[in-house]
Amino acid sequence: MPMNDYLVLSRGQWDADASPQAVQAAIDAFYVWYEQGLAQGRLKPGSRLEPACRVVAKGGLITDGPFAETKEWVGGYWFIVAETLEQAAAIAAGNPCLQFGLTMEIRPLDPTLADVRVATNETPTSWR
Repeated sequence: MPMNDYLVLSRGQWDADASPQAVQAAIDAFYVWYEQGLAQGRLKPGSRLEPACRVVAKGGLITDGPFAETKEWVGGYWFIVAETLEQAAAIAAGNPCLQFGLTMEIRPLDPTLADVRVATNETPTSWR
């Protein structure tokens, strides 16, 4: 079965009732897990994200963000290499930071070019 790339978005904030020392231990364990995954070819590099951002919308409107109404902050991203989405999720489940409030969103990458005739995340319901 061919290997595929899956985007992992790290979402959320640390549990407020956790000690900073316990969270730091999970972060340290994450970097060991992450480096091992890179060395084994199961993970591809990503990055933490800075809090600042700009949102560009229709007409080139540029606003500050992220916004307070955002339910879950995206703190970083990287990639998993796996045969299936289920296998990618199982790999992500080994992330030590999950025990302190973060969640991981795993999304398959779509290598095809955008086409308005093909229903995607961007397609309005009325067009389907």
